[in-house]
Amino acid sequence: MSSNSFAYNEQSGGGEATELGQEATSTISPSGAFGLFSSDLKKNEDLKQMLESNKDSAKLDAMKRIVGMIAKGKNASELFPAVVKNVASKNIEIKKLVYVYLVRYAEEQQDLALLSISTFQRALKDPNQLIRASALRVLSSIRVPIIVPIMMLAIKEASADLSPYVRKNAAHAIQKLYSLDPEQKEMLIEVIEKLLKDKSTLVAGSVVMAFEEVCPDRIDLIHKNYRKLCNLLVDVEEWGQVVIIHMLTRYARTQFVSPWKEDDGLEDNEKNFYESDDEQKEKTDQRKKPYTMDPDHRLLIRNTKPLLQSRNAAVVMAVAQLYWHISPKSEVGIISKSLVRLLRSNREVQYIVLQNIATMSIQRKGMFEPYLKSFYVRSTDPTMIKTLKLEILTNLANEANISTLLREFQTYVKSQDKQFAAATIQTIGRCATNISEVTDTCLNGLVCLLSNRDEIVVAESVVVIKKLLQMQPAQHGEIIKHMAKLLDSITVPVARASILWLIGENCERVPKIAPDVLRKMAKSFTSEDDLVKLQILNLGTKLYLTNSRQTKLLTQYILNLGKYDQNYDIRDRTRFIRQLIVPNEKSGALSKYAKKIFLAQKPAPLLESPFKDRDHFQLGTLSHTLNTKAKGYLELSNWPEVAPDPSVRNVEVIELAKEWTPAGKTKKENPAKKFYSESEEEDDSSDSSSDSESESESANGEQDEEGGSSDDSSEDSSSEHRSDSESASEVGDKRTAKRNSKSKGKSDSEDGEKENEKSKTSDSSSADSGSEEESSPGSESESESESESRKVAKEKEKKKTKQDRNPLTKDVSLLDLDDFNPVSTPVAFPTPALSPSLIADLEGLNLSTSSSVISVNTPVFVPVKTHVLLHRMSGRGLAAHYFFPRQPCIFGDKMVSVQITLNNTTDRKIENIHIGGKKLPVGMQMHVFNPIESLEPEGSITVSMGIDFCDSTQTASFQLCTKDDCFNVNIQPPVGELLLPVAMSEKDFKKEQGMLTGMNEMSTVIIAAPQNFTPSVILQKVVNVANVGVVPSGQDNIHRFAAKTVHSGSLMLVTVELKEGSTAQLIINTERTVIGSVLLRELKPVLSQG
Repeated sequence: MSSNSFAYNEQSGGGEATELGQEATSTISPSGAFGLFSSDLKKNEDLKQMLESNKDSAKLDAMKRIVGMIAKGKNASELFPAVVKNVASKNIEIKKLVYVYLVRYAEEQQDLALLSISTFQRALKDPNQLIRASALRVLSSIRVPIIVPIMMLAIKEASADLSPYVRKNAAHAIQKLYSLDPEQKEMLIEVIEKLLKDKSTLVAGSVVMAFEEVCPDRIDLIHKNYRKLCNLLVDVEEWGQVVIIHMLTRYARTQFVSPWKEDDGLEDNEKNFYESDDEQKEKTDQRKKPYTMDPDHRLLIRNTKPLLQSRNAAVVMAVAQLYWHISPKSEVGIISKSLVRLLRSNREVQYIVLQNIATMSIQRKGMFEPYLKSFYVRSTDPTMIKTLKLEILTNLANEANISTLLREFQTYVKSQDKQFAAATIQTIGRCATNISEVTDTCLNGLVCLLSNRDEIVVAESVVVIKKLLQMQPAQHGEIIKHMAKLLDSITVPVARASILWLIGENCERVPKIAPDVLRKMAKSFTSEDDLVKLQILNLGTKLYLTNSRQTKLLTQYILNLGKYDQNYDIRDRTRFIRQLIVPNEKSGALSKYAKKIFLAQKPAPLLESPFKDRDHFQLGTLSHTLNTKAKGYLELSNWPEVAPDPSVRNVEVIELAKEWTPAGKTKKENPAKKFYSESEEEDDSSDSSSDSESESESANGEQDEEGGSSDDSSEDSSSEHRSDSESASEVGDKRTAKRNSKSKGKSDSEDGEKENEKSKTSDSSSADSGSEEESSPGSESESESESESRKVAKEKEKKKTKQDRNPLTKDVSLLDLDDFNPVSTPVAFPTPALSPSLIADLEGLNLSTSSSVISVNTPVFVPVKTHVLLHRMSGRGLAAHYFFPRQPCIFGDKMVSVQITLNNTTDRKIENIHIGGKKLPVGMQMHVFNPIESLEPEGSITVSMGIDFCDSTQTASFQLCTKDDCFNVNIQPPVGELLLPVAMSEKDFKKEQGMLTGMNEMSTVIIAAPQNFTPSVILQKVVNVANVGVVPSGQDNIHRFAAKTVHSGSLMLVTVELKEGSTAQLIINTERTVIGSVLLRELKPVLSQG
C-alpha cells in the first residue's frame, strides 16, 4: 500500500493533492503521519462525495473550499468531473462558484467542459446577470475551434444584453475568440463597433481593450465615440482608464496637428526630440500663421488632468505619458509633481516611474529640478532604484547644483553596495564630461579614489579616468605616472587593461616608465587575463614602433609567448602583429604604415545616458522599459502636417444638443423641417431618428409634457380641419388620447409605427384623416409663429409628400423598436393594445396580421444542374440523376420535391426498377415513386419523389433496385433547396427581421470587385444558391430575399447591404440557426467570386 501511495505522490499534482486533502477536512488524525499519502485519497473522495450529495449545503461548503484552494494557488483540477456535474444546480450560490471554478479549469479540461456546453448555452438566458456573464466567460475559456460559431452567437447576443456587466464580459470574450480564430475579425469588429456606442462606464474600458487587441488601426470607429470616451473617462474603472488613455494618445497623434510648434522659439534645445525634419520645414509657415488648438484636442487634455490625482499608479503614469506626447510643452510641467508622488509607492512602481522620469529628464531638465532632493538615494533602496536615481541626478546636473551633487556622490562612493559605488563613479565621470567647469575637480577626486582600499572602486575609477584623459591627454602626464604605479596592486583585469592602454597611447609622454611597465608585464604574461594579454601585446607593439632600441627584444619575447597561447584570439593577434611590425621578405605593403595604424589619433569616448535612445518608444509601455520593441506594441505616429477633417467627430455633439433641447421645441422644429423639405429624404430620416432617440431617452416629466402638448394640438387641428370622413378623424382622436395615456411608458417611435400602419392603406378617406392626424402636433406650434394661410399651404404640401416620407419614418420606428423592445417570437401589429372601437375600425382597413401578407411564391430561378445518383458503371448499365425542381411537393407540404431521371445504357431491357430498403435518420420520411415495370434499351424516364429532410442537410440513404440487383444510393440536399420562396413587402420583412435578432442573426463581410455588386449579378448569384424570393427594396444599396424552410415553415431572411468601396455585408436572420450558418458559408464564396 505504501508503494502505491508513493507512486501516486510522484505523479503530476500529487503534492497539490496533499494540500487539497488538508483543505477538504480538518479531522486529520495526528497519528497518521506515515499514512499521510494514503489519507489524501480519502480526503479527495470526501470532497467528491460532498459534491455528489443531495444537500445543497454540503455542495456549497465543498465549492467554497475548492474555490479557496484555487485562490491560494493550489491545484484542484482532478475534481473537475465532480464539479461540472453541478453546473445545472438550481442553487444560485452553488452555480456562481461552479462557474468560477470552470473559468479557471475549462481550458485544461476541454473535453469534459464540452459535455456541458448545452448547459452553458441555456445559462446565457438565465435571469441572473452574474450567471449569464459567468456562462459567457466559461464558454470563451473553452478554446476549441469547433465551438467558434457558438461563441460568436453568444457574444453577439451578450453585446445586446440589458446588463452592462454582461456586455462587459462580451467585450472580454471578443479578445479570446479573436486569439482562437482570427478569421472572425470582421464579425468581431461589428460587435466592437456596437459596444463602442455603449454609454455605460462599465463597458467602455473593456471594449476599448478589445478594440486595441482586434483592430487598433480602425481609427474610424473611434471618431463618433471620441467625445463620449473623453467625457466618460473620469468615471470608468481604473484599468479601463489606462487602456482608454493609451488609445486616445494614439488617436490624438493621428487627428490633431502638433502643439509643439507654438513654443519652438522658447526651447530650441528641445527641437531635435520633438520635431522631425518635415515639421522643422514648416516652422516659418507656423510663425506666419499662429497655432490654434483643436477643441477636441483641448477636451482630451482637460478631461485627463484630474486623473493625475488618481490612487492608481498606472492611471497617473498613463496621463503623464499622454501629456508628454500630445500636450503643449508649456503644460507638460504639471505631471512632474504627480510622478514624484508615485515614488512613495513600492519598489516595482518606483522602478517603472523612475525609468520614465529618466527619459523625460534628458529632454526637459527644468521639469524635475525643483524635486532634486526626491531623487537622493536612500540606504533602504534596492540597487536597481539607486542606479536609476543616479541616472536622473546626472541628467539634472548643471553648474548651479553640481557642487551639491558631488558632495552627495562622495557619500555614495563609500556605500557597501559595490555595484552602486561603481555606478556612482561612472556618474561622476559623466558629470565631468557634461560640465566643463568641474572636469578638473572630478578628475582629482577620482585620482584620490585610486588609493581606496576597495579594489572595485579603484578599478572603476581607473576606467573612468582613462575615458576622461582621452579628452585632454597632454595635460595629465602625472596622473598617468601615478596609475602606472598602481599596476603592482590592482588585480581587476579591466582596470589593468585600461592602465596598459593609457600608457601605450601616451608612451611618448612617459618614455622612461613605459618600457619598465612592459618589462614587468612580460614577466607575468602567462598568468594574466586574456583582456590584459591583448593590451600587453598592443603596448609592446607601440613601444617597438616608437622606442625599438629599448624594447625590441622584449616585444619579440612577448610575441613568442603569445604565439603559443591557449586563446586563439591572442594567437591570431600575435601573428598579425609580427607580420606587420617585424620586416621580412614576406612583409606586405602594410608594414610601412604600421605606425599610423597603431598610433592613430583615437576619438574621445562619448559618455551618454543609456536612456537617450528610448525616446522613440511610447512612455509607460513594456517596449520602453525593455528598450526593445515588444510584441503587440503600437507605435505613435508622427503629427499630421494638416489636421484631418474634424467634422467626423461631430456626431455625438449633435445628438447631445438635441437631448438638451426641451421636448416642446423639438416637436416644433421637426414638422417645420418636414413641411419645408423639398423631397430631402435623408434629412427627414436623420431628423426622425435623432428625434425619436432624444424623446425616448428624455425624462418622464418631459414625456408627460409632450403628451399633453400633442393632445392639445391634435384636438385643435381636429376641430379646425374636420373633413368629410368623420370616422377616420375619430380614429385620430382616439389614437392621440392613447398616446397621451401611455406617454410615460412608450417612445414616439411606437406611435410612428402605428401611424405608418394606418397611412399605408389605399382608402382616400383614411389617407386624408392620417395626414390630418399627423399634422396635428405641428398645428399648435405653427400657430405661435405663422399665419393661417401659411399653415394651409404647408398642409397641402404635406399631403403631397406624405407617401414618400412614410417609408423613412417607418424604418426609424422599426429600428428603435428593435433597440428597446427585443422580442423572440413573431408579433403582429400592435392592434390588441388599442381600444375595441379602434380595432373594429382597423379591421375595415384590412390590417390584420402579417400571415395574410407573407405567402409562398413561385421560384425566381430553377437551376438545371443535376446530381449523379447512380453511375452507369456502378449500376451495370442503369444510370440515375436527380435534381430539385423547386416546386411544392405534391406528396406532402413538409417534403422537398426531387425528380429522378433513369437511363438504360445497355442493349437489353431493365425490369422492375423500384426503391428497396431505406436507411433514413430519425424523423426523416420519403415518398417513393411507383415501380417501373421495364425500361427499354437506350430508354429514359423521369419520376418524382418527396423527401422530408427535417430542415437538415443529412443524407437520405436508400436502395435503387432492379429485378436482378440492388444499388446503395444517397441524396444529400444543398441547403438552398430546403427553402420555399416567400413573397412579402419591405415593411413586413423589416418587422420580421426585427424579431430575429441576437443569436438568430448571422452576418459576414464580403469583398469583391464593384462589377460583382450590381443588382442583376447579386440576384443571379443568390437565387442560384438558394430558393428564395425577392423582396422589393426602396434603397439601391440593400437587396433583400425571403424564404421559409419546407419542414418547419421558419422564415429565412437574407440581406445583402452594399458598403463603401468593394465590400458588402451579408446578413441572415432565421430561427433555424444551423441552416442559417450553412447558408451563410455557401453564399459568401459565391458572392465574393468574380
